[in-house]
Amino acid sequence: MKKSQNFNKSINFSGFTLVYITALLSLQAQSPSENLFEQGNLAYNKGDYKNAISFYEKTLEMGQHSGALYFNLGNSYYKANNIAESIYYFEKAKILLPNDEDIQINSSFAQNMTIDAIELLPESQLEQFQNWVFNSFVFSTWTILTIVLIWLFSVLFLAYIFSKYTNFKRTFFFSSLIVLFLFISSFTITFLINQKEKQMNYAILFTDQIDAWSEPNQLGDLLFTLHEGTKVNILDELAEWKKIRIANGSEGWVKNAYLKKLNR
Repeated sequence: MKKSQNFNKSINFSGFTLVYITALLSLQAQSPSENLFEQGNLAYNKGDYKNAISFYEKTLEMGQHSGALYFNLGNSYYKANNIAESIYYFEKAKILLPNDEDIQINSSFAQNMTIDAIELLPESQLEQFQNWVFNSFVFSTWTILTIVLIWLFSVLFLAYIFSKYTNFKRTFFFSSLIVLFLFISSFTITFLINQKEKQMNYAILFTDQIDAWSEPNQLGDLLFTLHEGTKVNILDELAEWKKIRIANGSEGWVKNAYLKKLNR
């Protein structure tokens, strides 16, 4: 069960079936964004995916963003047979809820509808472990954890300094060392995630077909062809061209107009 940031409704999906759940007392007043979100849920359950998309996007326009809202949009676009938009919103949902099983499953359904079957580069055991650690929490949670740990270390260290009893001083000292180690670990992970995110400038392809070239023009070599819904990592840009890398490590230049960035 997933909840949007400020909404009183939660959504759970299985095989793209939207389940509508009331989470607060019926007497409690709803905000305009909550009302739009609810109307989107109702429209989806009636099979009116066009209006569901409209309500959800109006909710986004009001500044409300959450994994559940992106997830709902991904499902609605999938039902409306708009695969590129579906993948786009599933990917945005995965950024906010990286370990959500429903999002992963429904995203794979949408990915299976794309033409390009790109094999992922194999990951070493170290890379797999690193990704597991990074995805344990979202970036904001790692940041909060780091702040809490440095605050706790400060409290324990001050307690060690001002404690008058030897047993307490020993306890506070070793406790502060443990917390300091945890803080350094958390800070390092937060820093590495931030650096990784700066390097990962992902986008989704929004055109039926596009060619990737060895140069930012059509005078170079044609390297490969991509199709709608493919996820790429933007490496560089020059005028109307962007240099991209796809999941198998291949790189090339494509026209900028056909890419929609997955901005956080």
